[in-house]
Amino acid sequence: MDFTATIPILFLALLISSTKALDPCGSQPDESDLSVIPIYGKCSPFNPPKPDSWLDTVINMALKDPARVNYLSSLVAQQTTAVPIASGQQVLNIGNYVVRVKMGTPGQLMFMVLDTSNDVAWVPCSGCTGCSATTFSPNTSTSYGLLDCSLPQCAHVRGLSCPATGTEPCSFNQSYGGDSSFSAHLVQDSLRLAKDIVPNFAFGCINSISGGSVPPQGLLGLGRGPMSLISQSGALYSGVFSYCLPSFKSYYFSGSLKLGPVGQPSNIKTTPLLKNPHRPSLYYVNLTGVSVGGVQIPIAPEYLAFNPTTGAGTIIDSGTVVTRFIQPIYNAIRDELVKHVKGPFTTIGVFDICFDATAEAQAPLITLHFEGLSMTLPMENSFLHTSAGNRACLAIAPVPNNVNAGMNVIANLQQQNHRILFDVINSRLGIAREACN
Repeated sequence: MDFTATIPILFLALLISSTKALDPCGSQPDESDLSVIPIYGKCSPFNPPKPDSWLDTVINMALKDPARVNYLSSLVAQQTTAVPIASGQQVLNIGNYVVRVKMGTPGQLMFMVLDTSNDVAWVPCSGCTGCSATTFSPNTSTSYGLLDCSLPQCAHVRGLSCPATGTEPCSFNQSYGGDSSFSAHLVQDSLRLAKDIVPNFAFGCINSISGGSVPPQGLLGLGRGPMSLISQSGALYSGVFSYCLPSFKSYYFSGSLKLGPVGQPSNIKTTPLLKNPHRPSLYYVNLTGVSVGGVQIPIAPEYLAFNPTTGAGTIIDSGTVVTRFIQPIYNAIRDELVKHVKGPFTTIGVFDICFDATAEAQAPLITLHFEGLSMTLPMENSFLHTSAGNRACLAIAPVPNNVNAGMNVIANLQQQNHRILFDVINSRLGIAREACN
């Protein structure tokens, strides 16, 4: 046998195998996890803006935070929403992380925004007014079907009432992000997530959009309500999922979304999830305190207290960029921080504690204390640098003035490079440090 003849073939096979292994946009090795992709990363189809610096990118992304925090604080179960629907092409620019899914049979590839504070999934459908160029085509899917207005699912999405006589497809309007809205029909189809298929998955098929915050290729709701992916998948995922969000700077890399109990970290520390019947989609946790440089700062208990009626308390959210604390908590963090770092201090965008980057060596670590666990933020999760590297800014901000509820939001910038585990059935949330890149 001529072994020399097989060498080129073996080399080619190894080259292909290595290329596949090193492909940052490929599936996870065993196809059990979904890649979590920064919205402006290499593996994302969306074009980034042209900011002057990395800090500018975060500032631009955080511009939507006030509207989002206001939206989150105002969520109330079964609140009827009547929204205007405008025509014309809109600028679609929200959503920090996307996952690749396939809708329909055969599967149509969509990059859907990951959102832990919403339940209903939606995608733009062909013929949609104001949507992006990439849409889902119901006519080419053999497993697609409209859902009737008399079904329980229609009530869950606050659908429009059925006619006095007869029936018709479920139609609903929904606001999103605080400044946008859409009109959709409730439909069902197969949803493919890595190697899993969720049959008869109910979602909104968008036919018209108004505003600039609706994700271009749809949204995958991972909230706690009955229409979320976690609820609809039932025993397939047993109410368990986790994600690891890569840094926004990780242009060439993706994080991961693990669905179901298999493969989750076994020794992760957890804190109880709190239930709010008035805001059932949100993941509330019991924040008990904050330390700056090893000093637990004085915070009055009422600023940390969970109140289901008003919505006060602390939530974990994947869609807000910068962690927001109500003003008294933020002031206490700021006042302790400036004792450790030399000024002068300036404001850049939403960040009002910016200082000479050479002083960062003296900057203290910030620790968030929850019931049962503490989360010490690495420096890259606490401070951002300008492109020239001469200024560093505290990457935490106060809750906007127009938000009435005393809601604190632990946002995705502070969650980056951590495994965040959601166990809905057992009402617990886990946090562990992990390199997501």
